[in-house]
Amino acid sequence: MSNAKLLQVIRAPRVSEKTARIQEDNQYVFEVARDATKADVKSAVESLFSVTVESVNVLNVKGKNKSFRNRAGRRGDWRKAYVRLAEGQSIDVMAKA
Repeated sequence: MSNAKLLQVIRAPRVSEKTARIQEDNQYVFEVARDATKADVKSAVESLFSVTVESVNVLNVKGKNKSFRNRAGRRGDWRKAYVRLAEGQSIDVMAKA
């Protein structure tokens, strides 16, 4: 997979209270491209962060219906991936680039 494609697969890490809890179990959450497969996410994480990935679970998140100034709208759908790393490895998701 080309380096440009790897950078397009993983959009951003998801940081929340839930993701902080599951990081203790060596699992990380990323927002990924809508067309990304498990194999794409695995190869992207392994090459970008130099770690070994044990498993990947991906799911689609439906956008919420919202209103702004009495105008109905909808937030976009997105896809996220739960990535479990091998024992003893970690990723610093809070590091600023």
